[in-house]
Amino acid sequence: MTGGNESCTVGPTSMSYLACLSYILEEWTGVEDIGDYLSYAFYILWVLFPLVVVFVLPGVIVVLFYVSILWLHIYKRKNEIKEAYSHDVWIGAREMLATIWDGHGRIWHGYELHGVENIPQGPGLVVFYHGATPVDYIYFAARLHVMKKRCCSVVADHFVFRLPGFRILLEVFGVIHGPKEACVRTLEKGQLLAIAPGGVREALFSDEMYTILWSDRKGFAQVAIDAKVPIIPMFTQNVREGFRTLGGIKILRSLYERTRLPVVPLYGGFPVKLRTFIGEPIPYEPNMTAEELAAKTKAAVQALIEKHQKIPGNIFRALMERFRTQKKED
Repeated sequence: MTGGNESCTVGPTSMSYLACLSYILEEWTGVEDIGDYLSYAFYILWVLFPLVVVFVLPGVIVVLFYVSILWLHIYKRKNEIKEAYSHDVWIGAREMLATIWDGHGRIWHGYELHGVENIPQGPGLVVFYHGATPVDYIYFAARLHVMKKRCCSVVADHFVFRLPGFRILLEVFGVIHGPKEACVRTLEKGQLLAIAPGGVREALFSDEMYTILWSDRKGFAQVAIDAKVPIIPMFTQNVREGFRTLGGIKILRSLYERTRLPVVPLYGGFPVKLRTFIGEPIPYEPNMTAEELAAKTKAAVQALIEKHQKIPGNIFRALMERFRTQKKED
């Protein structure tokens, strides 16, 4: 085998790497014309590479989630004794994970947060458009924690609580699934709470046109009224270009409506530019009905989309925005 490797470089001209590899493998395996098989294999890899990339990159986010969960378990074991003497043993863990996720957002998406001054010092209900994944909300919560040392709880769909291993992560970061009374209690404690009224349906079946799919939902507005807190609209530019779904396939939409399970395939993970914009708060008004407040909130989120998002969204354009400077649009 060594002799075969040396023969690849002897003579007036050296053999190509593929020819050299073919020569070595032919001598080693005894299979003739193995170069033809290698050429075909490399061709298949070249053809399938884009497909592999768009479906493998989302796995990076999943891996980061489970790395976060593993860190929390390690942190918990390390601090079991301290737990009895601390009012919140998870402070250090939140700091660490906020730093990790904020770093990921900065490096992979050049993440920016604009309008943070619109978040009140006290409680408030953050209402946002739901992308194909909630990764933009995660970046927002991490940046808010790093900048202001403030935590923001969030309302998640029931299926999230069934994901294996996620329980500790959800508990540490105050993720709740309702009901309305639990949301009101969170706000009455003086905390921030975030909710995407479109939920999983908006995540899976909205598209590059950034259509808001809230139907006639107004429960979030009633929560704000009951807790007497302002609503803060929020939108992340290019969130649909980072991740896309195959929600346009009708059979998948029908399957979701029957099972309420997120069975729509996801692809992407592209390093597009992400900018989160926080709009001016909608103050609490005792005489405003839930229907009126819900409509006013939807209009505010729609205004952020129209101001900051080029429609239809374009993945290539969103990638190029990583290399362009843009003046602040708060």
